[in-house]
Amino acid sequence: MSLRIAIGGDHAGFEYKQLILKWLQTENFETADFGPYTTASIDYPETAHPLAQAIEDGKYDLGILICGSGNGVCMTANKHQGIRAGLAWNKEVVKLIRMHNDANVMCLPARFISPEEALEFAKTFINTEFEGGRHATRVGKISC
Repeated sequence: MSLRIAIGGDHAGFEYKQLILKWLQTENFETADFGPYTTASIDYPETAHPLAQAIEDGKYDLGILICGSGNGVCMTANKHQGIRAGLAWNKEVVKLIRMHNDANVMCLPARFISPEEALEFAKTFINTEFEGGRHATRVGKISC
């Protein structure tokens, strides 16, 4: 069964969202686009909350959020108990948030990475598995 991937962000992440979404669809992932749908200014919680809720509800397996610094969408998504969102700025961090933290949302800083890196990070995030073991114990202690 193919992974179900949700994607969203704000105006600063619009171009990267479109690039990643196109690749996801080319690879036949089931996708949901939570916006924005243009480069017009949008407040990141308007997309981050619905995306996080959809993952919590089991409608999607993983999420990708993109804003200027990656921090706004990350902070917003992490307000949801069932979300483990990680800020990713290089490939090693992308791997570690999946392998060690079982991140179900990756947050990208559009103003600090290239489009090529954003796409590479998306591929890495989706294709990296959680290691479990000692990490599962730690992840189990995250939610309040």
